[in-house]
Amino acid sequence: MTFLDNIQKDLIRAMKAKDELRLSVLRMVKTALKNKEIEKMKPLEDAEAVQVLQTLMKQRRESVEQFTKGGRMDLAEKETQEITIIEGYLPAAPSEAELAAAIEGAIVETGAKSLKEMGAVIKAARARLAGKTVDGKHLSDRTRQRLARLAQGD
Repeated sequence: MTFLDNIQKDLIRAMKAKDELRLSVLRMVKTALKNKEIEKMKPLEDAEAVQVLQTLMKQRRESVEQFTKGGRMDLAEKETQEITIIEGYLPAAPSEAELAAAIEGAIVETGAKSLKEMGAVIKAARARLAGKTVDGKHLSDRTRQRLARLAQGD
């Protein structure tokens, strides 16, 4: 069963349950997945679908930040609820220990010694964390911290 099939089944369940928020979010997700499929002119792989969902999550997080700054807590709360629904379709995020291990392994693999090689380390760490939902900003921050400590001689 493909990612889109799961979304469709849950969409039907949300219609039957009259869950307006979930229905709205699933329609948005389905549309985003279909648009990406049309853009690529072939069915999406699961990894590509996860990437689309991560993009939607990032957009929602940015919206929450903007709505909070603007004092629109009602809209920020709605976006937060949408994030929760979308998260349910993403693979599990790596634990801090798994993230640290992937970064350490990537540093050893690439032989990185300074922040200049951060891109290569992140690329290798992402490869090690394939199949998991990795927040790029968090990975970047943790990699930067580790490389900075490494450059200082830790």
